[in-house]
Amino acid sequence: MTDAADAHTEVSPLEGRRVVISGGSTGIGRAIAVLLASEGARVFIGGTDQQHLDDALARIREVGEGEGITLDLSEETNVGRFIDAATAAMGGYDVVVANAAVGASGIGEMDEAALRHAISLNFTQYLVLSHAAAKTMKGHGDIVLIGSMSAYVLGPHSTVYAGIKHGLQGFSVALRRELGPKGIRVSLVEPGLTGSDMQLPDIPPEKQREQIGEEKMLRAEDIAVGVHYLLTQPRRTVIQRLTISPRVQDEE
Repeated sequence: MTDAADAHTEVSPLEGRRVVISGGSTGIGRAIAVLLASEGARVFIGGTDQQHLDDALARIREVGEGEGITLDLSEETNVGRFIDAATAAMGGYDVVVANAAVGASGIGEMDEAALRHAISLNFTQYLVLSHAAAKTMKGHGDIVLIGSMSAYVLGPHSTVYAGIKHGLQGFSVALRRELGPKGIRVSLVEPGLTGSDMQLPDIPPEKQREQIGEEKMLRAEDIAVGVHYLLTQPRRTVIQRLTISPRVQDEE
């Protein structure tokens, strides 16, 4: 009988790991929380709607352990409050997933308040969460940034969103180089078109289901599997950038 014991690399288990997920009450964040909880991780999620948060926690607790809080992470002091609440609930954290985001369009199509909100939630929040993680996680940990393939869609109606997501690309590479020697891995996940509330009202739920069936759109769970993959690789490796697109997606 052939010995295949060394045919696969070692796997880092999720059991007992403490995971903080911003934007974890809906869409991709929720799917990540449910999957990681089902693998034995403890999760702490943030959201802005209490009903969505309660629904997500109910699902998470069907498969594992989870807590959460509602707050707007675009507000200056709320990222700190979020991290403090997660630390109080779990006694610390080993993984940070920065995922909370809001849609944005062309710079000439938004007023200043909407522009500042998009930058604060989609970019500043990612940096502040990473800053907190870098100070707190000593010797080992993971930071996962959920970006978007919109970074490559450089059209007239995507200037703000594409600019932010392009910025995350550079930030993730530099942050990996800064924190890698300190034992912290940094990964960027860039989903293509994915069914979620982010697609509303342009693509209603029934149209999303149709496009998923036609394999032109991803399910949030597809992205969660990607996050699971990069978190379970041996500590000597880092999946620096993981792009996940629908097989039939036309625009990149």
